[in-house]
Amino acid sequence: MASDSEPLDPIAAWRWMLLAHSRSLRAIERDLAARGAIPLTWYDVLLELHGADGPLRMQELGSRVVLSRTRVSRLVGELEGEGLVRRKPDPSDGRSTLVSLTASGARALRKAAPAYLSGIEQHFTSHLTKGQQRSIAAGLKQVVDAHQTETETRQ
Repeated sequence: MASDSEPLDPIAAWRWMLLAHSRSLRAIERDLAARGAIPLTWYDVLLELHGADGPLRMQELGSRVVLSRTRVSRLVGELEGEGLVRRKPDPSDGRSTLVSLTASGARALRKAAPAYLSGIEQHFTSHLTKGQQRSIAAGLKQVVDAHQTETETRQ
């Protein structure tokens, strides 16, 4: 284990975060596929819709999803084609579209949740001590919070 007195590689944390993210996600994606569950990118969209207080505008959904922000419109189209979400024009703004979770979407989310949660444990948290998990969570939260403030300032 590296000590605080060792030289700091300014890119090391970034590189390891990207590699851990990529490899953990691929492993969880394989687990979901093996169990016949929805893809992880679909899960991400459905999870955000499930956690929302009602329908979300496409733009808001795009800002909330984590895994595929650039493909949200296409993902919503795929999900709608499978009957997992519903799109409708926003009555308060004709230029916007609202997206909501259907009952089938909620069922697909519930079916995938156990594989997703066990995948997080198996492919990520089981490799870290509780202290490491707390430190990583606290450090990464600081980065997210810094960018959240930056984003809010620009809007």
